[in-house]
Amino acid sequence: MTNQVIWIFAMKYTARLLKRETIAAGTMTFYFEKPSGFNFVAGQYVDLTLINPPETDTEGNRRSFSIASAPCEDTLMIATRMRDTALKRVLKSMPIGTEVQLDGPMGSFTLHHDAGKPAIFLMGGIGVTPARSMIVQAAHENLPHELWLFYSNKRPEDAAFLNELVALQKENPRYHCITTMTDPSSSQQNWTGETGLINNAMIDKYLKAKSYKLKAIFYISGPPAMVAAMRNALSEMKTNPDNIRTEEFSGY
Repeated sequence: MTNQVIWIFAMKYTARLLKRETIAAGTMTFYFEKPSGFNFVAGQYVDLTLINPPETDTEGNRRSFSIASAPCEDTLMIATRMRDTALKRVLKSMPIGTEVQLDGPMGSFTLHHDAGKPAIFLMGGIGVTPARSMIVQAAHENLPHELWLFYSNKRPEDAAFLNELVALQKENPRYHCITTMTDPSSSQQNWTGETGLINNAMIDKYLKAKSYKLKAIFYISGPPAMVAAMRNALSEMKTNPDNIRTEEFSGY
């Protein structure tokens, strides 16, 4: 069973880069070896620090990243939008085998204990990374939690892990994935799914029973404006604030 844990005194590790991939427009994944003794709960994050990088800038050599991989997987994987910063230029070009420092794991944005309460993920863009970790781990452990993922992007091309997150429904019948695109007309792909922002009407379309929504735990992750909009939407639904957990992805 997944625990809600926060490590106050983060441990320091070094980890080698194993590979990197482009998984969506302007988005890359980076796979690192899992250091000996590194144990984490799905949904947690690490601070990554470059060691003696060839360049730096005013934003520094350290960033916090959600761990997009699940504890059951062999490697540690992070995913990020590739802004033009020194740290991300180095991540993109550094040789395979380069070591980085990892501080962590940290954070309590993790799946709740009570399987009688559904988990409803309201995720935007690269904010989906902690949900990906929790959803993969839930399938691996065959957890009894009912999981609903509402995942918003501008276009299918921008949606990290899109195909995987949809396909995971076949592995876990208690997991449901609703994807929506806010600007599908700009896509080169034919989109037949939901369109527009995640809102109360879209949530109601799939979760009609009011009692179901009232007892659910909501997880919101994405850009600050999206997180604020989802909080407002849940407030209009009279959601108990204690049932709302948030994580903002700013400047990533």
